[in-house]
Amino acid sequence: MPMTSRPATPDDADALRALIDLSVAELLKGFLTDDQIRSSAAIMGLDTQLIDDGTYFVVESDGTLAGCGGWSRRATLYGGDHSPGRDAVLLDPATEPAKVRAMYTHPGFARRGVGRMVLDLCERAAAAEGFTRLELMATLAGEPLYRSYGFEVVERLADARGGVPVPLVRMRKDVLSGRRP
Repeated sequence: MPMTSRPATPDDADALRALIDLSVAELLKGFLTDDQIRSSAAIMGLDTQLIDDGTYFVVESDGTLAGCGGWSRRATLYGGDHSPGRDAVLLDPATEPAKVRAMYTHPGFARRGVGRMVLDLCERAAAAEGFTRLELMATLAGEPLYRSYGFEVVERLADARGGVPVPLVRMRKDVLSGRRP
């Protein structure tokens, strides 16, 4: 089935939260311990500011939610509505990278192009607003996708706000004009 995308709406929020919970619980297996997966759920999640800003996308296959993700012109790099330390200040496209945020794939659609579709949507939209760089915080499970899309590692760190340290990878890439990797 071909996949389609559209901007997320507030009516999608409950379905997106369920998808995010399932994605975190299933797709981080093999990369993190059970305690780290539970801790990940505490520091990750849906940021409804992205929906309000019109920068969050839903990917569907025959009406089934296959994934989601977006980008932001705001300073927060990662985390959901419940995450402490969020910063809604607007970024300067001339000097700061747009943030790719909250990308999640339904386990039944893993490795079928959902992530690449979201990355392409984000990159094109951020470029249209004058951003020349993208930045994101990757999970260990997401790092291979982002590398294949052209992101490079900037920093490796751990976030213990969920109780157990979760390894994360800050990554960046220049916005491409024309052809994608």
